[in-house]
Amino acid sequence: MRIPLSWLREIVDIPAELSVQDISDALTSLGFEQEEIIEYGADLTGPVVVGQVLEFVEEPQANGKTIRWCQVDVGGKVHGIVCGARNFFVGDKVVVSLPGAVLPGGFAIAARKTYGHTSDGMICSARELQFSEDHDGIIRLSVLGLDPELGIDAIELLGLRDSVIDANVLPDRGYAMSMRGIARELAAAKGWFWRDPADIAHQVATSGDTVKAEIADSTAASRIVLRTLKDFDPSASSPIWMQRRLALCGMRSISLAVDVTNYVMLELGQPLHAFDADKLKGDIKVRRAGDKVKLKTLDNVDRQLDKDDVVIADDSGAIALAGTMGGASTEISDATKRIVLEAANFTSVDVARTSRSHKLSSEASRRFERGVDPALPAVASARASQLLAEFGKASEVGAVDVDQRKPAITIAMDVQFPSKYVGCVYSEEEVISALKTVGCAVEGTTSLKVTPPSWRVDLAHAADLVEEVARIYGYERIPSTLPS
Repeated sequence: MRIPLSWLREIVDIPAELSVQDISDALTSLGFEQEEIIEYGADLTGPVVVGQVLEFVEEPQANGKTIRWCQVDVGGKVHGIVCGARNFFVGDKVVVSLPGAVLPGGFAIAARKTYGHTSDGMICSARELQFSEDHDGIIRLSVLGLDPELGIDAIELLGLRDSVIDANVLPDRGYAMSMRGIARELAAAKGWFWRDPADIAHQVATSGDTVKAEIADSTAASRIVLRTLKDFDPSASSPIWMQRRLALCGMRSISLAVDVTNYVMLELGQPLHAFDADKLKGDIKVRRAGDKVKLKTLDNVDRQLDKDDVVIADDSGAIALAGTMGGASTEISDATKRIVLEAANFTSVDVARTSRSHKLSSEASRRFERGVDPALPAVASARASQLLAEFGKASEVGAVDVDQRKPAITIAMDVQFPSKYVGCVYSEEEVISALKTVGCAVEGTTSLKVTPPSWRVDLAHAADLVEEVARIYGYERIPSTLPS
């Protein structure tokens, strides 16, 4: 999982003097091994500024290419620049690297003669700046929802410098596959203050126009929340900070509705899906696919479903592979004005089987396979609704919450058990403190009754609790002894 440091620092108060390596080491000590540290913009130097295309002339070349000889105002000075891209227009504000700049990869910018002109700079694409992997053409700032002053620093404007820790989250640690989860782990272990992004109002208020939900097979899901929204502006752009965070986490910006569902998944850990409400036929059910069912998924592949696959269906049939990928028949388009947000808690084993059966691994399936907090669907869908209202002018019609969760389990454990099991002495106070640190409710002082928090679906036995005590106080505290 990729963890942008700027985003992490926004959620948890990490001491300013700690470097990215210090933070990575802290994560490693908690059991999240570092794959790599990526320093975006470390080798990027200016001047990289905002410019505006005043005019251009298209000039066909002998090699078959057509270049544009552009006049670009960078804030009081006009530069003549040769550009091979053709996806921009007169009046567009763009990102310009001027002579003396060095782009990622050591690409130095200088005034140079090319195609019969002296090109005094370069108009940049997203990939050239490591803003994203988009290389369809140069960056048009209006498409990003920006209208900045000419000549200002584009490095700061686009947040091109950031550190990202790529951490390995093991299969039994699914609760940490989000910025919230990682921040909570660090804050608990280090005693740092953190702001829970899930701490928002999340009412479920049903109205007559709300799309209803049903869990037809209780073995397939324990909960589903649907929020119906209207008056969404399909032309609205995702804010620049959201696009940048998605890119730093390895995801590309698609559209506001899709970006919001992806962003909330990265932020809170709850996968969501957005349906075009006007393409739905009746209400929604979670059920098994049944015999001889086909579904065209969002990757435009017609799939023959297994009868035991868990699907989301309406009156027309299957419209999504639950927890894995949506269907093409109800996808969001540039004409969508009514949206149904779906947030559910699907059975991990079913999602894992479906994903492998169809060779279809997604960010959503990887989280469901590891276990998602069943308390999250209502708050995550509310967070997505909030963002769609703020940036897409949508308003919520109503919501429905079908909740079939089982009561929380309680684990009995002797307070001395961790010391006996690990071979390292932990005091009663340390054991109880460690369990509370990871979110457990603890009753008793010697014979403990421990109730794991909703997000720790991996805590089911006393041995699991022992592992948490050992992890919180550091594996280095466990002595190395030779067997007798």
